[in-house]
Amino acid sequence: MAVAGNFEVIRDPLWNNIRVDADALRVVDSVPFQRLRYIRQLGHAYLVYPGATHTRFEHALGTYHLARRALTLLAERGELGGIPAEESTLVGLAALLHDIGHYPFSHTLEEAGLPSHETITRQQFGHPELSAALAGFGVGSVEQRVEQLIRGTSGSALQGLISGSLDLDKIEYLTRDARMCGVPYGTVDVDRLIHSLTVVTGPDGARTIGVHEKGVSALESLLFAKYQMYRNVYWHHAVRSATVMFKRLVRTAIARGELDAAWIPDSTDEALMEAVGAVRDRELAERLRGRQLYKRALDLRATEVPAGAGEWIAREPDLTERVEDRLASELGLEPGELLLDYPAKHAMLAVDLPLLLRDGRVTSLADEENTGLLTIERVADELHMGARHLRVFVAEPTVLDRRAVLALVERSAAEVAAALEDRGPLLAVRG
Repeated sequence: MAVAGNFEVIRDPLWNNIRVDADALRVVDSVPFQRLRYIRQLGHAYLVYPGATHTRFEHALGTYHLARRALTLLAERGELGGIPAEESTLVGLAALLHDIGHYPFSHTLEEAGLPSHETITRQQFGHPELSAALAGFGVGSVEQRVEQLIRGTSGSALQGLISGSLDLDKIEYLTRDARMCGVPYGTVDVDRLIHSLTVVTGPDGARTIGVHEKGVSALESLLFAKYQMYRNVYWHHAVRSATVMFKRLVRTAIARGELDAAWIPDSTDEALMEAVGAVRDRELAERLRGRQLYKRALDLRATEVPAGAGEWIAREPDLTERVEDRLASELGLEPGELLLDYPAKHAMLAVDLPLLLRDGRVTSLADEENTGLLTIERVADELHMGARHLRVFVAEPTVLDRRAVLALVERSAAEVAAALEDRGPLLAVRG
C-alpha cells in the first residue's frame, strides 16, 4: 500500500492501482472490513480451483474502484448535474461495504438457513469502529442510506450502480473470479460496460442508471460469462459436494449446541473451520480438510427433471435434511451420509434495465420491442437449466433408482412432509 498525499494506492492484480481516499481508508481499517481479508470469495471452490483463494476484501476494494471510475465518467459527461454530491459519496461507500455482512464460506450458510448477509450488514454497521468511520463523512443517516443502496431500496438515481442488472459488483466478481480460477469463462469488456453506463430519465420523470445501446453487446458478454461461471465454477459438482457437506456440518453443530449461530457472522473461514473441527462428530470436518468429498450417486441435468420439481431442496433446508436422513436410513447409510443438492438462481440472466437508444429515446431492455437486441435473454431459461443439476451425494458407493428419486422430487414440499410422517419408504416409484 503506497501513501500519496491524502489518499493511498493499493496494488491489485486485476485493476493494477486502486486509489483509496483518506475517509474511505478509515472504513477499510475498521475491524468489520478487515475481517473480509479472511473470507474467501468463492467458499470451497479452492478445493477444485487452487487459485480461488481470493477474498471478499479485494473484491470490495475492486468494486469501490469501479464505482469511482463510473462516477468520474458520469461527472465528466455532465450526467450528475442535479444529483446531490453526497449521493456519489454514498455510492462509493455502498460499493466498498456491499459484502460487509458476508458469512464465512461465501453463500453456503445462507443456503443452510441462516439469515441473509444483507440482514447481517446492519449488525456490522453497529460496530463502533465502522460507525465512527462512517460518521466522519458528514452525511446524514449515512448507515441507513448505505444499507438501502446495498439492499436495492434507496430510490437514489444512482441505485443501479450498486444493485441491478448491470451493477458494479457483478462486473467485478465475474472478472476477478475467472482470473483467480484460471478459467477463460469470465471475459468481460469492462471498459465498454463502464463507458456505456448512463443516467436516464424514465417515463415517470425519475432519473436512474441505464445503459447506452452501444453497450448492449458488452452486456450480453457479461451475461454469458455469468452463465459459464455458474456452469463451470460455482456449480461444479465437487464444489457443490463440499458446499452441502459444510452446510450439514454447521447445521448439525448448531442444532447440538456445539456452535453459537450468533457468533458466526463475526467469524472467518479458518475460525469457523476450527470451531466445527472441535465438535463431537468430526468426520465431516476431517473429510473437508482432507478433500475427501462425497461422490455422486446420481447426477441429473435440470432438463431431465420435471418442471417445478425439487424446488423445496433449495428453499427448505430443514425439510431437505429430514429427507436426506430418511433416504440414508433406507439405503443403509448413517445420518448425514447422503446429501441432496439442487441449487437455483432463476434470475441468473434476467435483465430489466433502462436503455438509451442512439436516437436519444429511453426504453427498456425488458420491452418486447427490444428482444432482438439481447439475444441471450431469449434463451435465459434454457441456459439456467443447462447449468443446473440435481445431485445426490453419498459418503459410500451407493446405487440409486433414478425413477424413484424423480418420483420423490416431483412431490410438493407438503407431500414430502406428509410422507415423512407416514413413515413409509420415500424411494418408492409411484404409479
